[in-house]
Amino acid sequence: MAKGQTAALPPAHSAGLDSEMIQLLPYFSGRLLPGTPMKRTAFLSLLALVLLGTGTASLPTGRKRRDPAGESDAYGLLGNYVLGLDNYDEVIDLSNYEGLTDYGDQLPEVKGSSPAPPTRVSSAQSTVTPRSLSSKPPMNRLTTLGFLDSPGSHDLPTCLVCVCLGSSVYCDDADLESIPPLPKTTAYLYARFNRIREIRAGDFKGLTKLKRINLSSNSISSIDDDALRLLPELQDLILPENQLGALPALPTSLEVLDVRQNRLRSSGIQPGAFKALEKLQFLYLADNLLGSIPGPLPLSLRSLHLQNNMIETMQSDAFCDTEEHKHSRRRLEDIRLDGNPINLGLFPSAYFCLPRLPTGRCC
Repeated sequence: MAKGQTAALPPAHSAGLDSEMIQLLPYFSGRLLPGTPMKRTAFLSLLALVLLGTGTASLPTGRKRRDPAGESDAYGLLGNYVLGLDNYDEVIDLSNYEGLTDYGDQLPEVKGSSPAPPTRVSSAQSTVTPRSLSSKPPMNRLTTLGFLDSPGSHDLPTCLVCVCLGSSVYCDDADLESIPPLPKTTAYLYARFNRIREIRAGDFKGLTKLKRINLSSNSISSIDDDALRLLPELQDLILPENQLGALPALPTSLEVLDVRQNRLRSSGIQPGAFKALEKLQFLYLADNLLGSIPGPLPLSLRSLHLQNNMIETMQSDAFCDTEEHKHSRRRLEDIRLDGNPINLGLFPSAYFCLPRLPTGRCC
């Protein structure tokens, strides 16, 4: 710099100087710049300090200073890169999305009726054992425990495979091949839709309270004569859809006998088998192989179903007493013979004691 010349200073507005500092610059420049190099060096140092202080103080007051440490990494990564729709995938790599940190475990538990967002839990962290639905109704376990805990019933495995409710035992569709041991208090037995083939003499031994037996839809082809005869309280014997060809000796307490859809023949019914059943009211023998009307019939009978058999004729005393013309059977109001080859018009004297004519083919 030439001697006696004043050093050029940067514009005040470029350095961010305020008005007071601008007024002091001529004073310092006139006092310090002319003279020795040491004076010029001191002036430049002072000027640098002034510029540094004024630059910091002149920042806008409404803007907060950013944390340099927080921005260094981002700006170091992006630099002056400008984000746009065309280069967004270049800046943010989504190829490793599955490897991103999962913050699902840090979400607060949501309480309320709305469902919480699903969270991923590793197999190592999961300690909840999944619940499985029971294959049997809850009452099966309750009633089973009731029987097993009762006196004298420790030898009754039936209630483990059947449902025991009070005096009723339900063994429907239990894949049984024979009558299971029953509690002594059993009054109603339902063992439908099984594979039972026979009823033995001791199957119901000691069951003096048994009132109903329902063995529908099995494969029963034989019943021992002593299997049912000694049941003093038996009222309903339900045996449709089996393979019976003959009837056993029946208890006199019977009120309902249902043997529909079997292979029952007239030779399989003992003579007078129903006469001693003084309480019998409903006799259902439809869909069998009967060739004649079984008799004599008890006076207590109210309904007799014989449809879809092979009956071609009937005796004149099949329903009425021919020697007692005043005899009347007002209870027997339902007789069905439809589906048989018999012509009911050929036997008019067989119905004089009945309140209604039988149903079937006529003339």
